Amino acid sequence: MQDNYDPAQIETAVQQRWENDKVFEVTEQPGKEKFYCLSMFPYPSGKLHMGHVRNYTLGDVVARYQRMQGKNVLQPMGWDAFGLPAENAAVANKTAPAKWTYQNIDYMRNQLKSLGFGYDWSREVATCRPDYYRWEQWFFTKLYEKGLVYKKNATVNWDPVDNTVLANEQVIDGRGWRSGAKVIQKEIPQWFIKITAYADELLDDLEQLEGWPEQVKTMQRNWIGRSEGVEIDFSVVDHDKPLTVYTTRPDTLYGVTYMAVAAQHPLAQEAAANKPELAAFIESIQNTKMAEAELATIEKKGMATGFYATHPLTGEQLPIWVANFVLMDYGSGAVMAVPAHDQRDWEFATTYQLPINVVIDPVDGEHDISSGAITAKGMTINSGPYSDMTSADAFDAIADELARQGIGRRQVNYRLRDWGVSRQRYWGTPIPMLNLADGSSVPVPENQLPVTLPEDVVMDGTQSPIKADPEWRKTTYNGQPAEHETDTFDTFMESSWYYARYCSANYDEGMLNPEQANYWLPVDQYIGGIEHAILHLLYARFFHKLLRDTGLVNSDEPFKRLLTQGMVLADSYYREAADGKITWYSPLDVEIVERDSKGQIVKAILKTDGEEVSYGGMTKMSKSKNNGIDPQVMIDKYGADTVRLFMMFAAPPEATLEWSDSGVEGAQRFLRRVWRLVADYSEVAEQEHSSDFSQLNPDQEELRREVHRTIEKVTDDMGRRQNFNTAIAAVMELLNKLQKANLDSPADRGIMREALEAVVRMLAPVTPHLSEVLWQQLGHDSDITFADWPEVDSTALVASNILVVVQVNGKVRGKITVPADAQQDAVITAAVADENVQRFIGDKTIRKQIYVPGKLVNIVAN
Repeated sequence: MQDNYDPAQIETAVQQRWENDKVFEVTEQPGKEKFYCLSMFPYPSGKLHMGHVRNYTLGDVVARYQRMQGKNVLQPMGWDAFGLPAENAAVANKTAPAKWTYQNIDYMRNQLKSLGFGYDWSREVATCRPDYYRWEQWFFTKLYEKGLVYKKNATVNWDPVDNTVLANEQVIDGRGWRSGAKVIQKEIPQWFIKITAYADELLDDLEQLEGWPEQVKTMQRNWIGRSEGVEIDFSVVDHDKPLTVYTTRPDTLYGVTYMAVAAQHPLAQEAAANKPELAAFIESIQNTKMAEAELATIEKKGMATGFYATHPLTGEQLPIWVANFVLMDYGSGAVMAVPAHDQRDWEFATTYQLPINVVIDPVDGEHDISSGAITAKGMTINSGPYSDMTSADAFDAIADELARQGIGRRQVNYRLRDWGVSRQRYWGTPIPMLNLADGSSVPVPENQLPVTLPEDVVMDGTQSPIKADPEWRKTTYNGQPAEHETDTFDTFMESSWYYARYCSANYDEGMLNPEQANYWLPVDQYIGGIEHAILHLLYARFFHKLLRDTGLVNSDEPFKRLLTQGMVLADSYYREAADGKITWYSPLDVEIVERDSKGQIVKAILKTDGEEVSYGGMTKMSKSKNNGIDPQVMIDKYGADTVRLFMMFAAPPEATLEWSDSGVEGAQRFLRRVWRLVADYSEVAEQEHSSDFSQLNPDQEELRREVHRTIEKVTDDMGRRQNFNTAIAAVMELLNKLQKANLDSPADRGIMREALEAVVRMLAPVTPHLSEVLWQQLGHDSDITFADWPEVDSTALVASNILVVVQVNGKVRGKITVPADAQQDAVITAAVADENVQRFIGDKTIRKQIYVPGKLVNIVAN
């Protein structure tokens, strides 16, 4: 065995052997417990970043641990390869998105392999390949046949100069990212999938997900947003059609002082036809696309339409306003405004001096509305015959009266909206629909799938190549001219079912092979960032239920257990020029000159010029701050095992991880110590060993007990708790003790061998290359990948002797070792006889002897 640990040499050799032997390729083995471990697949952006490395290291550690538990483990990898960034990169680099994407996939695949991740590469998928998206198109046509797909007009960002739809990311300060033109909102036909048909099931089945963080389940509940309320018709003066609103607080109906409608609402448009000032206002707000979450913080703006609605219970005339905090996409595009009891309504009423009527007396008795709305429920006041009721009783009474009059209906509503899957960009899955001459649409026949995306294209940065190509669009349907749909799918479509395709990635007779899919699914452990807690995970759950209802899978949920890892942070450095321009510098190009007493950076210089740079703090690794650390640089310098060990040791999985060069160096020092300890043991390995641990001296017994305590803790930390950092810390503590241990006797060497074999196996999920080599060095021919996880010897945890502290008059004066089963009299006798204890008793008379079993003897003497 070579004396020095050389990661570059051993890691390449081990990885090559894994590949040659196809170590991580798996097949279904009925009767053997399976474990499907999956990390969210990456977008092939060109290079891995440290966020990737952390995510995939976590997944690989879980997969390797479970494999050592004797399970049939599947851990696949693929590429979320469609999307807007590829188009932007293609324009910038004057290449085609396909070429750019495939080059990036090749490079990133090699990076993943260099980190030693145990993936079954035979199942690799890339969502941009026709053999993948063919089945997505097929599935969409089946959903259309089931009535779960429809087409309607929806509002998009439109660049009037480039004549193209822009994604939200392409709208900067309200203008197109390329043309600089002011973006307008335009209605165009869009395809939707009825996720709302599954809203209740998506909500209810969250209760099944015991292995998910409660935070994520709460986020999904809020996004689905189930509410019980009443739909109310307010008649409009001089109009035949009522203004319909939905409210969850009919108990506040007597507090309505005005109505508010969205800019796109028919009443608003009608009013604007004869009012140029109102028309200009509507135009100014309807071209500002806004997420629902932003409504609470925006400045409230509005203008009266001149129309009035009639209060259904009081007959009062209520002015109807156009307001920027009402969205046409949510509900009916109209709200009954109760400014005393809704904060947005209160802000608007305060701005425009509209009445504010308090109709709820909260439980605490406070109803001061000078600083904001009272949103708590309580007792009704100022509510006519419905006064002096609880909010709940008033809800029922008012709802019943509105129903009796035929102007109100109880209704369950959802915040969740149907999933708009149309995108106007090119680099995506073509939507498999045909547009006919009569304006109708039909699915592409199954025998004409896939509708393939041309890959050899030129990107001009404006129009999608398939929209610009009339020949691509042309086709026929039943002998009549037809055109292919030129919109492409939202990339969430591809990422919503990739986990299932891995189960039968090479199956070409259908979307899934049900036998394979139902063996592996659901995923036992899913790992990815908290930023995907809502949309990706919700869409994947929805897709899984669709797959189930199509007969392709038999489970209700796709992911049993979810781990959301934290961000990776790094130091940031910058210089600010005289004109205010800030330049950020990579931490690799900066030298730290001085730290304060708390270790905080006080002074740093740029290595190239020796001049000082300002410290920008520890922030998320990003291109904008230039503080991303290239994983390949770290692998080349320290080795993959060191990088993996640091990632797992520096913080708990869910917490943010602070990148530290000194921490990485410390991780490598630890691995060198492990290497050195096995090398030292190898020098005596041929000498006699004893595996009979029944006659150990106290020191030997304690060391062996420490070994099995560590196995017990690491097993729990790795499996149940998934606290990998504390598991590694426990192994480090054990190593400290092993380095001080004797190798003199056969029993010493037997204990050391048992300990080293346990250490190497406990480290194997985290540092697989090092562990593989050391496992062979310890005399094993088999691959450590399939070695059994070390088992706890329960007898080793039971001490034959125990250490008892002896106090004289409350002060520690000695420590004695006695048999664990020693009786009280024997322990006290031994305590009194201890030489040091005798010195403090002297000629004094012993008045009392107190024994705390297994811990303490206290002698009172005077």
